[in-house]
Amino acid sequence: MKIRVGFGFDVHQLASNHPFVMGGVQLEHHSGAFGHSDADVLVHAICDALLGAANLRDIGYHFSNTDERWKGISSLILLTECVRLLAEKGWQVGNVDAMICLEAPKINPHVPAMKQNIAQAMGIAEDDISIKATTNEKMGFIGREEGVVAYAVCLIEKN
Repeated sequence: MKIRVGFGFDVHQLASNHPFVMGGVQLEHHSGAFGHSDADVLVHAICDALLGAANLRDIGYHFSNTDERWKGISSLILLTECVRLLAEKGWQVGNVDAMICLEAPKINPHVPAMKQNIAQAMGIAEDDISIKATTNEKMGFIGREEGVVAYAVCLIEKN
């Protein structure tokens, strides 16, 4: 069996009175992540980890922010497409470990729903997905609530 690991990172600016989608869950907050799609930084980081592990470039290569097909699209659809691209090369997802960094809102109450959404989009078990959150201790653009960051690592396997 061949295994590979991948690393993903994404960052989005926060905008007042804008929807905040994280892991396919709509969060209640005074601002939200702004981007071409639904700006779901968690799912974007996972997509990049998967694509990187399979040596399939990055999310921007496959889903350009200048392509109107992807404008406003749910990032869970992009994630499903990434898993399909991996499967075409004979890869399957082993697990994903992700970290979200933001000051607010609190993420912990939403983790079960996020895991369910992501697992369904990827066709894997919720137990194969770990989602954690931390703050930036009020420092930098994250601390000032100007942006949100997500990191993800994954393991993929090929027989």
